[in-house]
Amino acid sequence: SIRECLAHVLSRSMEEEFILETIEQLMSRHGFSMNAKTLIHSDQGPHYTCVRFIDLLKDKKLRQSMSRRGNCWDNAPKESFFGHMKDELKIHRDMSFEEILVEVDDWMDYYNNDRYQWGLAKLSPREFYEYLMTGEYPLAI
Repeated sequence: SIRECLAHVLSRSMEEEFILETIEQLMSRHGFSMNAKTLIHSDQGPHYTCVRFIDLLKDKKLRQSMSRRGNCWDNAPKESFFGHMKDELKIHRDMSFEEILVEVDDWMDYYNNDRYQWGLAKLSPREFYEYLMTGEYPLAI
C-alpha cells in the first residue's frame, strides 16, 4: 500500500456530482495506471451508493471499498488518513469555502510529498512510490 491520495474534490453540497468528478479527476491524472486492484474509499452515504457512481466504477474497472455500518476497520488505513487530516488541518468555522479549499489542497500536497510515515520506510507516499519504482532509497542511511 502506497497510501498516496490520488484525487480529491471538495463540494459545497453532498450531491453526487462531486463524487463523479473525483473519479474523473483520478482517471485523467492516473487512468493509465489504474486497475482492478485500485480501491476507491467511500462511506455508505447515498452519493456513494447511487447507480451513476457504481456504474462509473464498473466502467473504469475500479473497486469500491465501503465500510460496513459501524465498522471502521474495513477501511482502517483510510479512516486513519482522515483522522490525521482532521487533526492537522487548521480549518475554522468562519473560513470561506475558498479558504478551506486552499487549506485542503495544501495539506494534500504536504501529505503526499512531505509527510513521512513509519509504515512507508520513513518516506512520504510519493517518495515511497519512487523508491518502489527505482529501488533507490532517497534518504541518507
